[in-house]
Amino acid sequence: MDKIIKKKRFSKKTILTIAGAVALVGLVAYGYSLSLNKVYKADAEKITVSKVQYGDFEDVVLLNASVVPLTSVIVSSPEGGTVAEIFTENGASVVKGTPLLRITNPNALSNYTSSETSITEQINQLRKLRLDLEQNQRVMSQDMMVIENSLRTASRKYKIDSTLFAKNVITREEFNISSQDYEYFQGRKTILKQAVKQENQGRIMQLKQIDISIGRMNESLETIRQNIENMTIKAPVAGRLSSYDPVTGKSYAPNEMLGKIDVMQGYKLQAAVDEYYVNRVKEGQSANVEFNGKTYKLSVRKVIPEVTAGQFQVELVFEGKSPDELRRGLSMQVKLTLSDNTKSLLISQGQFFQSTGGTWVFVVKNGKATKRNVKIGRKNFLYYEVLEGLQKEEEVITSSYDQFNQYDIIEISK
Repeated sequence: MDKIIKKKRFSKKTILTIAGAVALVGLVAYGYSLSLNKVYKADAEKITVSKVQYGDFEDVVLLNASVVPLTSVIVSSPEGGTVAEIFTENGASVVKGTPLLRITNPNALSNYTSSETSITEQINQLRKLRLDLEQNQRVMSQDMMVIENSLRTASRKYKIDSTLFAKNVITREEFNISSQDYEYFQGRKTILKQAVKQENQGRIMQLKQIDISIGRMNESLETIRQNIENMTIKAPVAGRLSSYDPVTGKSYAPNEMLGKIDVMQGYKLQAAVDEYYVNRVKEGQSANVEFNGKTYKLSVRKVIPEVTAGQFQVELVFEGKSPDELRRGLSMQVKLTLSDNTKSLLISQGQFFQSTGGTWVFVVKNGKATKRNVKIGRKNFLYYEVLEGLQKEEEVITSSYDQFNQYDIIEISK
């Protein structure tokens, strides 16, 4: 008996499920193959290729510096107020004490006047107390003179009466009166002498304290008068007025800068340095600058390490004579030496560093560029120092990687 063989049929749903799985597997496989071959086609004219060199690495940095006076003194108003009068213009040469402008401050002036009146009254009271103490001393001195005179009189009478009583010329009662008067004035002198001594001790201490208090009050008065006088702002030193642009009616806060006076005793250079060098720039480092065909030596005098907008500030001074033609605001390019020259592999600076941070580069060979890990050391105004990953004469793309930093291979077409 023949067997009837039935073919197994798949439902439409099952067929669609299987087809979807196959397609998914195909896509995954295709994506994987792409990940293994991320290729970017680049035009040779749009990229920069540099050759790795071996030579002296000059550990220097170029700075754009500005000429500023060696010393500048800030002009400010201790009290603050509104500009009432302007006597001098920006750029003027001034001597110490030259009036620059006058500030008005009614509230401060009223307080100064009130304080001056109060202190003056206190000084007058202390002076009156001094006069009273001196007057009391004179009264006690006069009392002592009276008692001493009375004691001398009583002493003479006592001596005479003693002789007369011994010769029975006067009675005992008369002698006793003389004796009592003598003892009375002796006692009074002793008591008054002690009182005068105590009075002198107290008076000396009081007078000393009065003198100290009056001295301090006079100093306070002088400070008040000086503050009132300081409302006329004067040049603290001789020099040239700069950064000075007051406007009549404009208000300034206490100690707010009104301007500067440049002391004309030489110049220095100020420069902003990239924060990359913040741990490498030190005081005392050497630098040089070319000006009018001559090279001048400089040294770093001050490093201000606070970083603002990716830069910090340094001050450099000339070693020896500075150029005679220097003027404030003049721009100069300074070459700052960070360390001695060393032999190293070198690669030209380029925008690739911003994309990779110096951890890898595209190395070019036979028209293709592939990624390679590297280690970059120091940099100067021309080169990066190569520590690991590259050999002399190898070629590297040094232009920006922004268009292809996600690719593994660059095909360079000419």
